[in-house]
Amino acid sequence: MHVQEWLETVPPLAIYLLVGLVIGLESLGIPLPGEIILVSSALLASQHGEIDPFVLGACASAGAIIGDSIGYAIGRKGGRPLLAWLGSKFPRHFSEAHIATAERSFQKWGMWAVFFGRFVALLRIFAGPLAGVLRMPYWKFLTANVLGGIVWAGGTTAVIYYVGVVAESWLKRFSWLGLVAAVLVGLTSMLILKRKAKKVQPAHQEPEPVGAGE
Repeated sequence: MHVQEWLETVPPLAIYLLVGLVIGLESLGIPLPGEIILVSSALLASQHGEIDPFVLGACASAGAIIGDSIGYAIGRKGGRPLLAWLGSKFPRHFSEAHIATAERSFQKWGMWAVFFGRFVALLRIFAGPLAGVLRMPYWKFLTANVLGGIVWAGGTTAVIYYVGVVAESWLKRFSWLGLVAAVLVGLTSMLILKRKAKKVQPAHQEPEPVGAGE
């Protein structure tokens, strides 16, 4: 059974809680398909009126912000031994190469890595714990975490919901062609945003060291 089909059997309240929980666990460093659950739920909301897209986006945002904050606290307390332990448990996601890549991103971009990392699958898992391990000042982390969580969760929900509504309308006139076109538009928008997120670097100022300001 696909995620979409399974979600159709779940009550709306459970969907809100599930989205917040999965995204929260993913954000604190546990490799889970948070984006898949969010996209599937937003698409389902466009087809079933009992699921409120605003509540869905709010739950996703809350899960992202809270999960990242818990991950930050765990990373700050656990330090580098935590990364080594995660590497032994999840070698595919927390390999030394992945950790080194994420660490370079944080050292180069600081809080921007937390904000835009929300749009990149690998950094989305790393952001909270790694920011804590590297002892990024909490006010910087919290600012980037809140803004990134709201923009990513709210934006993803809005885009997919709109795509679903448009697809539903087109489907009545153009069968599956409308659905395919609408989904491609939505996926293209998300890919462009992710590509920009990977390349972004603040041009107006030199990035300061992660540990500065404490």
